[in-house]
Amino acid sequence: MVSAGEFRNGLTFELDGQVMQVVEFQHVKPGKGAAFVRTKLRNVVNGGVVEKTFSPTERFPTAFIERKEMQYLYNDEDLYYFMDNETYEQIPINKDKLDDNFKFVKENETVKVLSYKGNVFGVEPPLFVDLEVVDTEPGVRGDTATNVTKPATLETGAVIKVPIFINTGDVIRIDTRTGEYLERAK
Repeated sequence: MVSAGEFRNGLTFELDGQVMQVVEFQHVKPGKGAAFVRTKLRNVVNGGVVEKTFSPTERFPTAFIERKEMQYLYNDEDLYYFMDNETYEQIPINKDKLDDNFKFVKENETVKVLSYKGNVFGVEPPLFVDLEVVDTEPGVRGDTATNVTKPATLETGAVIKVPIFINTGDVIRIDTRTGEYLERAK
């Protein structure tokens, strides 16, 4: 059990049967009246964000999220198959449980499968991935005002904005949280 007075960023707990994660918190002690804790909470299963106020003495059961490393194997229409690296067991995960940033994951990549009490609710890709550019327009010399970007299609099918000097065949590093180009991969 955890009390609202012990809330910290990233803490997960159960609230009304839902698993919530503390995004922001603020302990408030007004001059008059009782102290309270103002929070911004994210539902880890569906991603919804709510703001709630609690008494510092309210207690909630702690929720332990399991993050298991698995290898992404392949997809078959709406089912994506992952293999446990320890038991070699394969599990299918429906497409609706995958975030938008999963488009940067290629086959045989290691990801973290998130579950709560055995129910899978998400897949966390690596923070940074190196992908090959399979299609982009050639950069035009003299078209370099400032921060000129162009669309590029990556080997996973994702399309992102890259600097004008990137060419087809280049391997680039991408931040999967933002979907932004970082640098050319070495």
